[in-house]
Formats: sequence, structure tokens, C-alpha cells
Amino acid sequence: MTAVAPASRTRKGRSLRGSWTGWGFVGPFMIVFALVFLAPIAYSIYLSLFRKQLVGGNAFVGVDNYTQAFQDPQFWSGFGHVVTFLAVQVPIMLGIALLVALALDSGRLYGRNFFRISIFLPYAVPAVVATLMWGFMYGTRFGLVGNINKALGVDLPNPLSPDLVLASIGNIVTWEFVGYNMLIFYSALRVIPGTLYEAAEIDGAGQWRVIRAIKLPAIRGALVIATIFSIIGSFQLFNEPSILQSLAPNAITTYFTPNLYAYSLSFSGQQYNYSATVAIVMGLITMVIAYVVQLRGMRKEA
Repeated sequence: MTAVAPASRTRKGRSLRGSWTGWGFVGPFMIVFALVFLAPIAYSIYLSLFRKQLVGGNAFVGVDNYTQAFQDPQFWSGFGHVVTFLAVQVPIMLGIALLVALALDSGRLYGRNFFRISIFLPYAVPAVVATLMWGFMYGTRFGLVGNINKALGVDLPNPLSPDLVLASIGNIVTWEFVGYNMLIFYSALRVIPGTLYEAAEIDGAGQWRVIRAIKLPAIRGALVIATIFSIIGSFQLFNEPSILQSLAPNAITTYFTPNLYAYSLSFSGQQYNYSATVAIVMGLITMVIAYVVQLRGMRKEA
């Protein structure tokens, strides 16, 4: 006579099989995530707790590297550059992207598809290529600025001078990412229910009223996301100043931005421990600021 397993044991066996099946699906991702994300962070934290001594090699110093970073004038100089960049460039870039998205969504722009692709196209250009292209145009001896000066007999300011180089970098980044942010805003505008527009039309609301009362509140989530991405990108500023450094060595120092400073410490100064410390400090600052912006955006949306 065949024994029948209890129902509870059968359900338990099915639950265990389902659990292992789930881990089988997420396991490869978790392994890759641990190797390419968690392991580098853990190793960077480990490096930041040590310092290479002239005698004795690496020695454990605890938080001394972090104390040095917070007292480092070069680190704070670079941090000041990215904060200024964030405060000026990001609002301009997001404002232009929002205006373009509203114009495309209005339906009154002739050749909408052409303009949408044209504005998004610079995002497809690699940052290195874009920076080299703009760096050539900025040149006063061989570039577009120099040709204009020669052709018109004028003396335009040097875009790569110490006073203007940050604005020149901001222009490059804006040219690159206006289309990307425009697409985020435009996609959010396209999913607004048409019934809201019909109700506004019945009430006699004009275009500006529709924008203020319907469109902007509806895409607030997209605005928050784009702002967070822009904050992270500003604090990670590296490609543009690194490439332009050879064209403007007197304007762009090795500590022009924190990421460039960390790169220079590691690959030029062989100070891997302190470089890891600078990177971790900037990562924490970026995380805190992005989290605060997210909380404020969610609170306003609620």
C-alpha cells in the first residue's frame, strides 16, 4: 500500500522549489552586481583606511585620510567648481529642455519630428568627440574663435581662459544633454490624459494656463528624475575638463574637479589610498544631495 505525503509537506516542498527557482533567475544578476558594484566599493573603502609610508609600506591610519580630505584646499577648490557648475548650468540646461519639450508637445511646431531628432542627436555623439569638436572651435589660434577674430578684425574673449573655461565646459555639457532631458520631459507630456486638456478647453483656459495647471504638475516626477541625474552628472564631471586640459593647461588644473583630482592622485601621483578617499567622499556627498532632492520632489508631488 503506497503512503501519501501530508499536504503540508507537499506545500513546503513546492515552496522550496519555487524559492530556488527564483534565486536561479536573480542569481546571475546578483553575482555580476556584487563583482562590478559592491566589490569595487568595498575595496575603495579598504584602500581609504590605509596610507603608503616611506618605511613599512601601507599602514592602517583609520580616518586620517578623510580628515586630510576635508582639510585639503585643492579638494574644496574642485568641489567649488562643480557646485558652481551645478548651480548655473543645470537650471539652464533643464530650462531649455523643458521649453523644447513643451514646444514639441504643443503641436504648433512645424516639422516636429525633424526638430525632435535634431535636438536629440548631440546626445548620440560621444563625450570625447563632442569635447574635441568644441575645443577646436574654442581655439583662438586655429579654431572658430580665432578665424572670426581674423576675419572680422575683432578680439573675442578666449573661451579657454581661466575666467571662461567653466562656462565653456557648461556649454559643451548643455549641448550634449539638452536632447536627453528633452526626451524625458516630452515622454512624460505625451502620457497626460487628453480628458484634462478637454476640461481645460471647456473652462476656457489658455495655453499658459494649461502649462501651469496641467503640464508642469503632471511631469513633476520627470523633472525630479532629470534633476537628480543632472546633479550626479555635475559631481562626476571629468571627461570635458580632462580632454580640454591639454588645450588650456593654465586654466584647468589637475584638481579642477574632484573626479579629475582623484584621477590625477591615482595615475600621476601614485596616491591610491588618498585617491580612493576623495572618490568616496564625493560619492557620499552626491548621494546625500541627490537623496534630499528626491525627498523634496516626492513631498511636493504628494
